[in-house]
Amino acid sequence: MDASLPETEQELVARRAASFGIGAAVYAAERPGYPAEAVRWALEPLAGREPLRILDLAAGTGKVTEALLSEGIPAGDVVAVEPDPQMLAELRRGVPGVRALAGGAEAIPLPDGSVDAVLVGQAMHWFDLDRAFPEMRRVLAPGGILAGFWNRDDDRVPWVAALREISRGRGSARRSRPGRFPVGAEFPDAEQTEFPHAQRRTAESLTATIGTHSHVLVLDEAEREALLARVLGHLRATPETAEGEFDLPIVTLAVRVRRA
Repeated sequence: MDASLPETEQELVARRAASFGIGAAVYAAERPGYPAEAVRWALEPLAGREPLRILDLAAGTGKVTEALLSEGIPAGDVVAVEPDPQMLAELRRGVPGVRALAGGAEAIPLPDGSVDAVLVGQAMHWFDLDRAFPEMRRVLAPGGILAGFWNRDDDRVPWVAALREISRGRGSARRSRPGRFPVGAEFPDAEQTEFPHAQRRTAESLTATIGTHSHVLVLDEAEREALLARVLGHLRATPETAEGEFDLPIVTLAVRVRRA
C-alpha cells in the first residue's frame, strides 16, 4: 500500500482481521470464554446424535473448543480450523487432544457432510460471507447446526459504557456483530438469544484484554501504548474497578440456524 494514500475501510478491516496472531498468547490468557449454557443451547436441536461431530471454525486459540470439552464432548469428536499460524499454535498448545487444522471459512479443509455442527466464536463478522456460507453448508450434514457466538461487554452498565468510550481508537468503529445469517431454503429458520455472565478481572488484566482487540492491535506502538495507558489509568480511578478484582459483566449473543 502506498503510504501516501489513506487506508480504505476494506483495507483496514482486512488488516484488523489478520492482526490477532500478534497477541495470540495474551488472547489465550485474557479473552473471555463462552458460557456452557450458550454451547448447550446451540447444540440442543442435535440431541440424540451419536457421535456428535463438531467443527470449531475460525477457532482462534480454542475458546469454543474449551467450552465443548468442558461440556463433556470428547476431544476426538471436535475439529478446530484456524487460519492464523500463531493462533493455531496456541490452540494446539492449549487443547492438545483436539484435531487442529490450518484453514479458513472460505475454504474449509473437510469433506462434504462431515460435521453435525459448525460453531463460530467471535469471528463470523470477519468472513467473506458470500464464500463462507456455501462452504459451511457443504461440510454440514443434513439437519446440522450453524451457530455463532459474540461476547460483548455489557455497556448497559454505566462504568462499562464509560470504559468503552475511553478504549476507542482509530479504526474502532467496526464492532463484533452477527451481520446476516443464511436464512432461506437451505437454512429455513434462525433463532437467537442472549446469555449474561461475567469474567473476573483486575485493572491490569482488563487492560491486557483490551490490548487483544483488533482496533488496538493495528495501531502503531506509540498509539497502542498511549491508549492502553489511558485505559489503565481510567480503571484505576473508577470506584468499581480500582480496588483489586471485580466482575466484568458480559452478554453472549448466540444465533443458530439448522440446515434443511
